[in-house]
Amino acid sequence: MDNLARKHLQFHNTPRAMAAMEIDYPDGATTGWHAHPRDQLLFAIEGVMIVRSAEGSWIVPPSRALWLAAGLEHDVKMSGQVKIRTIFIDTTTIQNLPTKSCVIEISPLLRELIVAAVHIPLDYHEGSRDDRLMRLLADEVRVSDVLALHLPLPSDPRLKRVCEEISARPANTSTVDDWAARLGVTAKTVHRLFAKETGMTFAQWREQARLLFALQRLAGGERVIDVAFDCGYASQSAFTAMFRRHFGIPPSTFYR
Repeated sequence: MDNLARKHLQFHNTPRAMAAMEIDYPDGATTGWHAHPRDQLLFAIEGVMIVRSAEGSWIVPPSRALWLAAGLEHDVKMSGQVKIRTIFIDTTTIQNLPTKSCVIEISPLLRELIVAAVHIPLDYHEGSRDDRLMRLLADEVRVSDVLALHLPLPSDPRLKRVCEEISARPANTSTVDDWAARLGVTAKTVHRLFAKETGMTFAQWREQARLLFALQRLAGGERVIDVAFDCGYASQSAFTAMFRRHFGIPPSTFYR
């Protein structure tokens, strides 16, 4: 595992602006906390990645990729056998790419470009087919849709307590008034803290927490109805409606 953890280091100082790496991890493995000097497109052709940072958490299934800003310290935990195919990009040279960490949609073309890129040598020639493939890959990232799969974490200790409880037990149905009473503040204060600390309302943050929890459980092959109840939904149909609103497809087909 130590060799796996250090493998990315050889891709940091390459002669070209883009470098692609492939690496596989067993279920439950973690990368440990680390950062990269280049921006990174983190993608897995199989398995699900749970990525944590001080900014929040992301769940990344095979149909999505995570753009990680250079220098952001993060940790990746694997759910299932995870086959990572990732691209490191010097955005001072390859420009007009995302400026903040975000999850993007992976089109069939972008997927195949990423898979092909891992076979390109680190010292590929400028103007060559390999160079054109890398630049087309960057073009496809530029036009990819950004998806709301980020769960921002607050720094205020009062709100942090609320968010940790919801994340650990997403079926918790406590209202803003309930939380306000426990914290000894007004409901207005709780609403203000959510807007200030996360950029979301309480309802939006809780739904996002439930969605990310559900993605991880679905990746493990659990039944949709069990995941729905564990997320606090009264029925599978209510959960499916929420899921479809976010992804345009039902949870039963998401990982196919």
